[in-house]
Formats: sequence, structure tokens, C-alpha cells
Amino acid sequence: MEYQKLGDTYFVRLDRGEEVLDRLTALCRKEDITLAQVDGLGAVDEATVCVYDVPSKQFFRKTFSEPMEISNLCGTVTQMNGEVYLHIHATVCDGQLNAHGGHVNALRVSATCELTVRAVPGSVGRVHDDSIGLNIFSFENGTRL
Repeated sequence: MEYQKLGDTYFVRLDRGEEVLDRLTALCRKEDITLAQVDGLGAVDEATVCVYDVPSKQFFRKTFSEPMEISNLCGTVTQMNGEVYLHIHATVCDGQLNAHGGHVNALRVSATCELTVRAVPGSVGRVHDDSIGLNIFSFENGTRL
């Protein structure tokens, strides 16, 4: 991974064989990024994505192992219990241009991956919501409408 910070944004290049979530977590720890918006694109040869089923409170995972393009990657960096918390979704397209996507568990770079990480001053936490079974935003000074 190589990166450069310009203003409030990190421009990140991931290289062949690197795992996207692992390297993004490492960047956030090294640069003390506690709140950010993430966007990206690139090429992967393995993607594990999932969909959450609210009634059963379970994630249904599927791994794809073939050459694929990341046509969209987006998400947030927040904090939970003082640790980096990534919430990343992606859509990948296979050789037949079929799209697969969902919540990202793992993405292994096959050629390169370009991420933009826009750091925002401050912090947003996470709290577990038992009613839906997910870790949701937790605001210290939030406004409810």
C-alpha cells in the first residue's frame, strides 16, 4: 500500500495480493483516522460479500473467486470500543459483467485498487442494537427529527 494525503483526503493505492479491509484498517490506525468516508474502485480476484437478514439476525455470505472489477466501493470509518470500525459495501463485476455485491467481508486485490479516504474531524461511535442485531451509529450530540 502506498498513499498520499492532500487536504483532508488520503489517496491510497493497494497492490496485488493485498486485502482491502486489512490495509484500510492499518491506514486508519497509523494516521489516527477516527471518522471518514471511503470510496474506491479496482480489480480483485476474490471477494467475500454478504447480505444481512433482519428477521434471523444473520449474515448470508458468498465468496467469488475469479477476475472481477470493483465497480463501486463505499463506506464509513467510525469507532467502536476505541477501535477502528469499518462499514464497507461493494459491487464487483465478473467476466460476464454480472454484478455481485453487498457488505464486504474481504476483497483481495488482483492488480490494483484505488481508494479515497476523506477524513472528517471528530468521531462517531457505534453501539449494538439488539432489536436488529447490528452495530449502528451512536451520536454524543445527535439531533432526532
